[in-house]
Amino acid sequence: MSRLSALFKQKNERVLNVYCTAGYPHLNSTLEVMASLQKYGANIIELGMPYSDPLADGEVIQTSSLVALDNGMTIDTLFDQLSTMRQTIHIPVVLMGYMNPILQYGFEAFCKKAKSVGVDGLILPDLPLYEFEQDYGTIIQANELDFIFLVTPETPEARLRKLDQLSSGFLYAVSSSATTGTDKDFSKVALYLERLKSMELKNPFLVGFGIKDKASFDAVNVYANGAIIGSAYIQALSKGKDVASTTATFLEAVLSH
Repeated sequence: MSRLSALFKQKNERVLNVYCTAGYPHLNSTLEVMASLQKYGANIIELGMPYSDPLADGEVIQTSSLVALDNGMTIDTLFDQLSTMRQTIHIPVVLMGYMNPILQYGFEAFCKKAKSVGVDGLILPDLPLYEFEQDYGTIIQANELDFIFLVTPETPEARLRKLDQLSSGFLYAVSSSATTGTDKDFSKVALYLERLKSMELKNPFLVGFGIKDKASFDAVNVYANGAIIGSAYIQALSKGKDVASTTATFLEAVLSH
């Protein structure tokens, strides 16, 4: 059983997935950030591979990507950093990124390497469904990686059910058709999440885009299996003194009862 399947079997509500950018705030911060996220209550780590043109990401994450690239982060460097990850990191780790750098690395080589260092799944927002079915899905599955598709309030039901069938691990429910890090009115989002909940999907679903604190985390958890926080955490890291205390303060506030 994959780490993601095992997690959702054991815990199917209030699952917290936290996004961080590899190589941010410093080139060698990656494992330190991951260890702090694990220690202070994250259930899944979504590790962003910095890219110069990240289409789905808002300003905060774009800025962190550019800093990481300036720091010297590359896919090779990231895999070097992750080579010892499973000695200390026991929660699921999902790589989030864009196709261009992966294709330059070599798609099959990338998936093999991801598997060998202990990565659990991939989120690639610009991999089209058709290409996943034709070419890339079999390579991903051959390397025992979960693949997480994104759905939005505008996704038609037939397509949504297809994306659910092809996804494994979980389904990423984008709270609206904006970029990450923008404020949301959750009363509008609620109707969409209620519809997802009523569809009895194959996968658990986590809500991302605009989740930033306890109030927004609690709001989406009425419907979803959990939520994804990215920009708000990156922002906290950019202002905080050190990774551990910043992460502790941030996650304790989100997860407090």
